Amino acid sequence: MAWLMEGLARQDMAASVAKAVAPDARVDCLRWHADRWWWTDPDAAAMYVWTPHRPEGTQAGGALRSRLPDSVTAFAFCQSGRVLLAQAKWLCFAELAAPPLEGLGRRPPQPAVAVDPAEPRTAISDGSTDRAGNFVFGTAASSTRGGIAIGSFYQYSTQHGLRRLALPTVSAAHGICFSPDGRIMYFSDAATRRIQQCDYDAGAARVANVRLFAELADCQPRGAVVDSAGCVWSAQASAQAGHPAFPGRLVRYAPDGATLSSAALPLPHPSRPAFGGPALDQLLLGAAGGMHLMDGAGAHGLPDALFDDRKI
Repeated sequence: MAWLMEGLARQDMAASVAKAVAPDARVDCLRWHADRWWWTDPDAAAMYVWTPHRPEGTQAGGALRSRLPDSVTAFAFCQSGRVLLAQAKWLCFAELAAPPLEGLGRRPPQPAVAVDPAEPRTAISDGSTDRAGNFVFGTAASSTRGGIAIGSFYQYSTQHGLRRLALPTVSAAHGICFSPDGRIMYFSDAATRRIQQCDYDAGAARVANVRLFAELADCQPRGAVVDSAGCVWSAQASAQAGHPAFPGRLVRYAPDGATLSSAALPLPHPSRPAFGGPALDQLLLGAAGGMHLMDGAGAHGLPDALFDDRKI
């Protein structure tokens, strides 16, 4: 797929964003793992894997699609080599394809745990592993119930199962990420336009001291990632889609919440930033309009903790 390679090669750093990569895809959850980029397209109920720097025409020269029975809004790779998928009201495990094949295996994802089955109005909207290898995620009101604060936050582990975190309810949980030492959790609610933080104890699934981290004037917070310096990179969708005065943004915050940089984007609905590449120094941004290579200003990411599924 020449458009993938060309998209990364033609950088326009003066505008802080490269030519679109995979411009026809809707990129939701985006992660770097095993020298590959992985992302989900919820509209197509599929997961994609792409290995950069392979010659066009080889088996893995382009993005490989694995179809799924339902859309995936978050995922995490596991210590066993499997992948944990967040699908609507379920957490499921899927096998990866055996080498030299890539992507997901042929066996359908296997359900692991139902999420709040007594509340049919919500679905999983975002999630990430904490630094200890637990999966932390949040839910959102369904599209027909938008704006109602009935979403919650949870931690899932093999030792304790599903535990609800004592955080305020939200209409749409987004931006779940953790400080480098794992002791601070960041999260947001698109309806309030606030990014919040709290003290976080992974072993006890305990949160405390919930406080404001950043407040947005004209955008809604979406996905976020923390770099090696502890700075938070936040994808922010335009609150007025299609209005040229209110583009989407990628904002970098210092650990104290001060804005370090803010890049206006030529698209209103960015979904999630992620660091990748062998040195974790490539910053890609997923969006409804594909992927974009951003100017990371020399920042480096942190490797995702693998979900600890050794007892399953």
